[in-house]
Amino acid sequence: MIESIGEETFNFQDERFADIQLLRYRLPDFESLTIRQKQLIYCLSQATLFGRDITFDQFGKYNLRIRKTLEAVYLNYNGEKLDYNFRALEEYLKHVWFANGIYHHYACDKFSPLFTEDFFRKEVLALEVNQLPLNEGETVTSLLDELCPVIFDPTVLPKRVDKSDGKDIVRSSACNYYDGVSQQEVEEFYAKLKQEGPISEVPSYGLNSTLVKEGDLIREDVWKIEGKYGAAIRQIVFWLNCAKEFVENKRQHRVIELLIRYYETGDLHDFDTYSIEWLREQNGRIDFINGFIEVYGDPMGLKGSWEGIVEYKDLKATHRTQTISANAQWFEDHSPIKPLFRKEVVKGVTANVVCAAMLGGDEYPSSAIGINLPNADWIRAEYGSKSVTISNLTHAYNMAAKGNGFREEFVIDDDTRRLLELYADKTDDLHTDLHECLGHGSGRLLPGTDPDALKNYGNTIEEARADLFGLYYIADLKLLELGLLDNEEAYKAQYYSYMMNGLLTQQVRIKPGKQIEESHMQNRALIAQWALELGKDDNVVELVTREDGKTGQSKTFVRINDYETLRYIFAYQLAEIQRIKSEGDFYMARALVEKYAIKLNPVLHAEVLRRYENLNIVPYKGFINPVLTPVYNDFGEVIDVVVDYSESYTEQMLRYSRDYQTL
Repeated sequence: MIESIGEETFNFQDERFADIQLLRYRLPDFESLTIRQKQLIYCLSQATLFGRDITFDQFGKYNLRIRKTLEAVYLNYNGEKLDYNFRALEEYLKHVWFANGIYHHYACDKFSPLFTEDFFRKEVLALEVNQLPLNEGETVTSLLDELCPVIFDPTVLPKRVDKSDGKDIVRSSACNYYDGVSQQEVEEFYAKLKQEGPISEVPSYGLNSTLVKEGDLIREDVWKIEGKYGAAIRQIVFWLNCAKEFVENKRQHRVIELLIRYYETGDLHDFDTYSIEWLREQNGRIDFINGFIEVYGDPMGLKGSWEGIVEYKDLKATHRTQTISANAQWFEDHSPIKPLFRKEVVKGVTANVVCAAMLGGDEYPSSAIGINLPNADWIRAEYGSKSVTISNLTHAYNMAAKGNGFREEFVIDDDTRRLLELYADKTDDLHTDLHECLGHGSGRLLPGTDPDALKNYGNTIEEARADLFGLYYIADLKLLELGLLDNEEAYKAQYYSYMMNGLLTQQVRIKPGKQIEESHMQNRALIAQWALELGKDDNVVELVTREDGKTGQSKTFVRINDYETLRYIFAYQLAEIQRIKSEGDFYMARALVEKYAIKLNPVLHAEVLRRYENLNIVPYKGFINPVLTPVYNDFGEVIDVVVDYSESYTEQMLRYSRDYQTL
């Protein structure tokens, strides 16, 4: 979709391959920033891009060597570019770039190459040895013997994150956070640290380390300047130091200093000190996230994948989130959860709508549209949290979806489609705000509850908790009172979209014969399938099958017969999910996730895949970053930073591999 901006036009859609559509995001009002603000964004963006190799290595032990070898073949191939094997290798490489490795970014399954092993071996052997990532004394043949089983044998390291019940999920997962240890050994190691550590202000044990077993010794290999990933972290710190010159206030300077200290020491207490200061910094227009943050990529939910994002406030839209955060205590007090699980005093809840200026690590090319940090429960309780909704990314998604026929295909009737046309974008943004700004920060753990008690089900339960908070309150008259919505019926657009996604349309992201693995998808399926069952006797929500008049094929639709009762169901679910979280009820968490969040109906799944294929819509989207370039005067002084949107996906990925390679 193309948008006109004054006399200019902006095309949000770019290259498409396999099941992925690349989008571009615009930097609105960037030109109105001061030169110091632009320089701050530039330096922080460099720090963001230099973390890329860390994420690749975290997502699989062989990812970096495979990427470098594939790129060497791609750049030095002298054969026919239309050859089937070369084109298949090119598409495989594009997948590897997008997923930061050889595993699907959402499903976590290993990619299946369509080029042959013979072709790959032949082309690698034709390269000069200095073009390949050879270790000292290693031959090209030994490199191939190491990499080929990982690439071509579907039984070797088949899944990046495997949380299947009944398995040793550490040994069955190919992510590179553990070396030689079992799930039991991981649990025992960190249980001992917790037992011997402080009983309050407990650090996020394991967040920034690889757990390694050497003989009978189990130890942490900490990610810091003089430790693992040191070469990349030194570059990140270099640019963070550069950024200090252009900060907007003293607290921003302090935030960067504390982050550098944490990268130097690897001490999780330093990370907590930095996190508290980061959430307190509210006055600057520029902000950033840089570090080992989210734990979704670890089956144990302990290790933080490296991510980076640079952002600046969307001043007009931020009024919306600030209105929500200013009323955080009201929302907490009126939550349908048991009073014992509520926070008596909500502290430090702040929220902004921002524009992303650069994405990196686990936030690139596929990015979140809302973020709430810090993740530590004790910091949330004592100091609060900071949330962002990323408006220019959601705008890009919305523009790219216009006119694609999705609603005509999957929404049950014209009245519901009109409802979605009027209110879906607005209520979707509001639901994200409520999820990030208040949902994650709501409620409390009971004294003595281990924050990691839910183990491999914790991420799914936490996302369900935040989603249910948003679903419950999106229908509250308080939002009309606050001026955030202007129609009592608007919430129905979010309810319908959510149930349709959880029951039907998100299944397009799952390959035939597979189950739901990713935590956010599990959360949506859990809520929707559970709500369907809870409302079954009163026919609150139903799946309706109709025959297509043109093709004769059956089509399934969601029909919501009683929106008000559905809200009561969401309230019940929120109360129970919060109880599970507050009490650390692992067994009920497991029961709910295993019953509602994982399995698919194969007939319905096949139908959804067929209908999407007819629409020619791909299920996954990600972003090409803009290029930021300093402009210098004759004296070598930076007088501007200009934005360019013309770099192609392949050009960008090859440039990043060349200019930001550290490991």
